[in-house]
Amino acid sequence: MEIRNKVIAITGSGQGLGRQFAIDCALKGARLALLDLNYDKVKKVAGECIELGAEANYYKMDVTSENDVKECYEQIVKDFGSLHASINNAGILRDGLLIKEKNGEISTFPLRKWQEVIDTNLTGVFLCGREAAFNMVKLKIRGVIINISSLSYHGNLGQTNYSAAKAGVCSLTVLWAKELAKYGIRVVAIAPGFAATEMVNSLREDIKKNFANNIPLKRFAEPAEISSGIIFLLENDYVTGEILQISGGVRI
Repeated sequence: MEIRNKVIAITGSGQGLGRQFAIDCALKGARLALLDLNYDKVKKVAGECIELGAEANYYKMDVTSENDVKECYEQIVKDFGSLHASINNAGILRDGLLIKEKNGEISTFPLRKWQEVIDTNLTGVFLCGREAAFNMVKLKIRGVIINISSLSYHGNLGQTNYSAAKAGVCSLTVLWAKELAKYGIRVVAIAPGFAATEMVNSLREDIKKNFANNIPLKRFAEPAEISSGIIFLLENDYVTGEILQISGGVRI
């Protein structure tokens, strides 16, 4: 797909990888629909994209709300007249061990934290992917849906909820690629390892050092290195049903 002048929706684009995806798509001449729960942050990113010469609208959206997602994707089509790609990036962390024993007391991982991550990281991808596909089929557009998974989909210590959600995202990707191929819609995913986003950079130095030492390349990915995978998946029309791992060589 030629990115220039294509309408690309990006969820969770107010910061981190989502912001980088927006910037790199703007540099390619995309028309951007930026979505985030944090209105001020996504407004700022839209401004950055506009300064780069791109067309960019911004929307406040809760990916866990079916009504929010349906209304926002409908509004995108009204505002831009089209939808060619959706990058389903919004996600949260609520880490913790399944069972924790301390001083003879045993605690269990709270259902609330499980549900928050499943609602955002899995159900949110389902809702955004569904609405993107619906609008593409309705408009007869041969588009692409890119889901953001994580290397944690293999199963990462202390991330029962996150790992389960990201594994689900990978399964959805493979299944949707089969279902939507007849409409000319490709579905792919990226599974990043650790990237130097605001969240990772805010960790204590000793924690960051420990994580980096477990990466064969001995460093975190730059956001632009993850985003280059997004550009590849947008542009290569023969890639579908694939999970692209960008991990610095990590194997969990």
